[in-house]
Amino acid sequence: MKTARAFLMVCWLLMVTVTAVRTASGQQAAAPKTAAVPQLVIIDTDIGDDIDDAFALGLALRSPELKILGVTTAFGDTELRARLASRYLEAVGRRDIPVVAGVETKTDNVMTQAVYARRSPELVHGDGVQFLLSQIRKYPGQITLIAIGPLFNVQAAIERDPETFKKLKRVVMMGGSIERGYDGKNGEHRPADAEWNIKQDPAGAKALFAAGVPIFMMPLDSTQIHLETAEREKIFAHGSPLTDQLTLLYHQWRALNPMHATVPTLFDPVAVTYTFRPELCPASPMRIEVDDKGFTRPVSGTANVQVCMDSDEQGFLRLLMGRLTGQ
Repeated sequence: MKTARAFLMVCWLLMVTVTAVRTASGQQAAAPKTAAVPQLVIIDTDIGDDIDDAFALGLALRSPELKILGVTTAFGDTELRARLASRYLEAVGRRDIPVVAGVETKTDNVMTQAVYARRSPELVHGDGVQFLLSQIRKYPGQITLIAIGPLFNVQAAIERDPETFKKLKRVVMMGGSIERGYDGKNGEHRPADAEWNIKQDPAGAKALFAAGVPIFMMPLDSTQIHLETAEREKIFAHGSPLTDQLTLLYHQWRALNPMHATVPTLFDPVAVTYTFRPELCPASPMRIEVDDKGFTRPVSGTANVQVCMDSDEQGFLRLLMGRLTGQ
């Protein structure tokens, strides 16, 4: 009798142990994977002229792969641009992201979204160059600078403290033109142009390419992706705080755009996308020289930049639409 009871006890213990192991294994298999640590980024933007900067900022805000340390404004009236970015971020519940004004420059370019900006309180937004350098010192080797405007702030940061600037993890920029210039009115591809961001400050581009920081360049060749009517209206009809801001800014841009365009070209969101989905815009090493007119020409020699010449336009649009509309 005692032997039988002992045998039954051993069987029961074995069954309990096996059940516990199976349960633990099942729970471990079902447990979600630990999310990757978001990349630290600073966005340097001339938001307020063309509309693509607003879409780029929106995409960054909706991308959990990125942690935005701050937004610095570039080119022209940088304080007014900072007011625009501040209103935008407040409207979407992101007052935690600092907005800092960069180097002010002279320009006769039309700031199409100035009315939106002027409805934000007048505040002193600080020194954008100092902010950039201070963040690099705080997070050496960890920050990606997403440069989607003329490079005046970049140039000033290099001049002020080149050793600190070198401690950026990398720069992902929208700028330049290698083989394809701005498309013609009928969509035809033109030869290489002096692209806007580089043309406004060729010295800034020259300084960046010589700074010793890894650079990933999204030129006109890969960034002339159009947001056609069906996709655009789907975004505007979504009705979230973010898409409402894009709707307001789009209509101001459309009303004051000197070219009377209605279809946005999404140059800058390609640079944002590259930071976390580089397969949508594969980059290859090149050596690029910048002339005084803002042309970016490939030359022989050791590569100083990685350049994306062709992007997956449909893959990019699916990503953008999904992020902005929450799908």
